[in-house]
Amino acid sequence: MSNIWTPDSWRKFPAAQMPNYPDAAKLKEVEDRLHQAPPLVFAGEARTLKKALAEAAYGRSFLLQGGDCAESFSEFNATNIRDSFRVLLQMAVVLTFAASSPVIKIGRMAGQFAKPRSEDLETIDGITLPSYRGDIVNGIDFTKESRTPDPERLWKAYGQAGLTLNLIRAFATGGYADLHRVQGWTMDFLDATPQAARYADLANRIQDALNFMTACGIRPDSTRALKEVDFYTSHEMLLLGYEEAMTRVDSTTGDWYDTSAHFIWIGERTRQLDGAHIEFARGISNPIGVKVSQHLSGDDLIRLIDTLNPNNEPGRLTLITRMGDKNLLDYLPQLLRRVKQEGRHVVWICDAMHGNTIKTESGYKTRPFDRILAEVTAFFDAHNAEKTHAGGVHFEMTGKDVTECTGGAQNITDADLSSRYHTHCDPRLNAAQSLELAFLTAEKLNEHKKIMADYLAK
Repeated sequence: MSNIWTPDSWRKFPAAQMPNYPDAAKLKEVEDRLHQAPPLVFAGEARTLKKALAEAAYGRSFLLQGGDCAESFSEFNATNIRDSFRVLLQMAVVLTFAASSPVIKIGRMAGQFAKPRSEDLETIDGITLPSYRGDIVNGIDFTKESRTPDPERLWKAYGQAGLTLNLIRAFATGGYADLHRVQGWTMDFLDATPQAARYADLANRIQDALNFMTACGIRPDSTRALKEVDFYTSHEMLLLGYEEAMTRVDSTTGDWYDTSAHFIWIGERTRQLDGAHIEFARGISNPIGVKVSQHLSGDDLIRLIDTLNPNNEPGRLTLITRMGDKNLLDYLPQLLRRVKQEGRHVVWICDAMHGNTIKTESGYKTRPFDRILAEVTAFFDAHNAEKTHAGGVHFEMTGKDVTECTGGAQNITDADLSSRYHTHCDPRLNAAQSLELAFLTAEKLNEHKKIMADYLAK
């Protein structure tokens, strides 16, 4: 790799998972339009997030990242945005209060439109068309018109991301996230679930604590942390032309930032060391994530870390493990050991979704809740054994009452999947399952913190 980096230097490298646009001139026109458009996020916000992630690298905070598998144009509305934001707030409150840990909140929102595909083409009844790659690229309907990549969708995705961010910022700072509202964040359909009572009990204890603080003179109007939250956005970095167009020089530091999101990550299919996605990511100053599977060797992982974080800056690089509950304990410990021995500063977080996807006999993709929980448990077990910091979790979830992942306290079965299976791509946890997982994760985090405290005290 050349040391000379520019926002377009990735174009000299092989680029995986890029759609084939038939109208190159139209693509350039839209990318030029995006280059002139206002940024979606700001460099200062990305720097603040990087500092928070540095705390997670040292075990002093915990990252909660969650949201839709793929945002869509058809389901874009304020209610869906609010409900997903609300579930993330609930999960964060559970982790903060039950595990006594500051929680960094990142949503897979306002930009998570593109999806990698195993195959470029899809064949149904003898007809072959381009695979669906997310609404930012093409449509889900199996027609030639819908499946042809359309550059104008880039512009529409940018606009929807901006509107989503506008609403999220209003929720985060306009009073909705005030901890005094914690009892009102539960959605109606949660009332019949086991998690409702458990969350209500926690909310009552939080309210008692807030009443005590108020009596002591600590009020929300004078304490920002009680009435506002820092909330960041993220998406998988796939469409490099879009990312390049959104990359700008920060006027205060002179550094390059991708202003399409605060945090972007590189997936399993695009993390080639000699590939375009690594080349692009190494030059921007945003905090970066990389998916890590059982197929990545220790040597390649160190090379990847050194390419993306040559200064070994805490908070710059997050490693997102996605191995599946059956594989994690066979592969993760040796990677943890190697990174620790080499003295590299990274945040380790667990994606317990992507390695646990199965297909039922009826043809539905699903993710069994017990396997998701098993991978989270194994993730903490590995860190406990190696005495390394478990930095966070990464889930695909929604605030809607869907039936896409089986199991959990609701006991969703294979037969239930067809009743409310609404995802455009991969199965998501519903609100009740997300809250249940937050309580279970909080228990594991509590155990982990005690183990690490004893280890560091020696």
